Order: sequence, then structure tokens, then C-alpha cells
Amino acid sequence: MSKNIIVTGASSGFGAMAARALADAGHRVYAGMRHTTDRNAAAVAELEEYARSNGVDVRALEMDVSSQDSVDAAVRRVLDEVAELDVVVHNAGHMVLGPAEAFTPEELVAVYDVNVLSTQRVNRAILPHMRARRDGLLVWVGSSSTRGGTPPYLAPYFAAKAAEDSLAVSYAAELARFGVDTTIVVPGSFTTGTNHFAHAGHPADSETVAAYETLYAGLIDQVGTRLAKLAPSTADPTEVARQIARVVDLPKGSRPFRVHIDPVNDGAEEADNLGDRLRAGFYERIELTDLLGPHLS
Repeated sequence: MSKNIIVTGASSGFGAMAARALADAGHRVYAGMRHTTDRNAAAVAELEEYARSNGVDVRALEMDVSSQDSVDAAVRRVLDEVAELDVVVHNAGHMVLGPAEAFTPEELVAVYDVNVLSTQRVNRAILPHMRARRDGLLVWVGSSSTRGGTPPYLAPYFAAKAAEDSLAVSYAAELARFGVDTTIVVPGSFTTGTNHFAHAGHPADSETVAAYETLYAGLIDQVGTRLAKLAPSTADPTEVARQIARVVDLPKGSRPFRVHIDPVNDGAEEADNLGDRLRAGFYERIELTDLLGPHLS
């Protein structure tokens, strides 16, 4: 059954792949991105050409997830065009590289804003609609770094993704009785095929960076190179998009709580499985097991 879907951060990377995969599966997809008339105009043109060439319904949606006004306007536009909005894919994110100490508090805030607060802005705009319908799906694109391997010089990004994961877990329980479903998609390290590393930010405090270089010279490059060595030649980031499309097409109540796509196998899946079992066991102890999945009526 065709669904109406918003994908955030869809100008490139996993978001762009997911928007196309979902459209290929027969859904109407709104690819959220900012600067659709200037900086991302080329991405918009590519998306329009993809829609024409493949006969699918995917369209760019001006949405700056750092602005509540922009998010609200984007959601209003979608709901003006369609009667129901079925799925939101929380994909917007930004990576930064460098020693943790070198980032100012303001730079940390910026990383949290894109990776964590953006989801809250989108949720506050769309969840009243989903709650009223007693239906909907939130797909959170997380990171294996939340519980798996955490190489150095990625601390702000890892901390933000951990915060996003915690928020997603809490939302899952709080939305269950409204019939809103949750799946957390957990990509591992993909050093090629996405723009995470290429577009990563760096700390402004060059003096502290230089101090770390005295003992950690070249570490940023080493992390990327060594992660790439661990990945098999078959590692394909479009598998993340395919898994998102698969989850969307599953019936409510049968969707997995987490889906791992980790070519490096950094241990996150094992740790997540344990954590999710402990969570389920605790909910049983406090007699709230009905919050472990969406209510179906």
C-alpha cells in the first residue's frame, strides 16, 4: 500500500538513497532539504530527473531542520497536498572530526542541533497528526557508534547519535498507545558512497588541534583509512536505503525495533540486542509491556 513519506536530510547520502528507494517501492516521497533554490539546486534537479526517468513520485521539499518555522511550513505543505502523512524518516545529520577538547561548546551545540534537536522539531510538527490518526511510523537513522566501536576524534558526533538513540527509545514507548510505530536503523561505518567523511566539520580551535598533533599526528586520516580496511569490498551504503524501504512496507506490529547494517561489525548489534532485551525485561517487571510495540486498534 502506497504511503506518504518525509525523509529529512535527503539532499545526499543515506537520505537521498532512501528517498529514491522508497519512491521505487511505490510511495510518494518528500525529500526534505534546505537551500533548494541555491546550494542544493543541483540535488533538486537530479531528483526531478530521477522521478521523470523512473516514473516515480519523489519531490524536493524545502525543509531546514534547524528552524522550527521551516519544519512547520514544510509539514503544512505536505498535509495540504495529501490527506495523511504516514512515515517520517529522521535522517538529517552532520559529522565532525577532531579532538574533543578542540570543539567549543557552541560547536557541540551545533552538532547536537542537527543530529538531535532536528528530530524534536519534526516530531512536534507531525506527531499531532499521527496521534490523531492513531497511526504512523518513525524511522530513526542512528549509528552503530552508539554502542559499538568508537574510534577517537569523533566524540561530538558519537555523543549526539547516542542522544538521538535514547530519544528514539523513549519516544517508542510514549507513542505506542497512539498506534505510532518505531524502527531504529543502525548503519555501521561506510567510508565510501556517502558524504559523511568528505563533508565533515572540524574544530575552530586550531591551537588545541596542533597540541594534539604532537602525539596524535595524522590520526584523523588514520581513522578513515583503517575503517576502510575493515570494510569488505561488498559494503554497499544503498543497503541502508533498501532496509528502510523494507521496514516501511512491513505491516504495523511486525516491524523490527532495530535493523543493523554494519559491514565492519563493530559490536553494536550484540550490545543493542542485550540492551533491548534488558529494556523489555524491565518493562515486564513494571507491567508496561504494552508499550513495547504499537497498539493496533
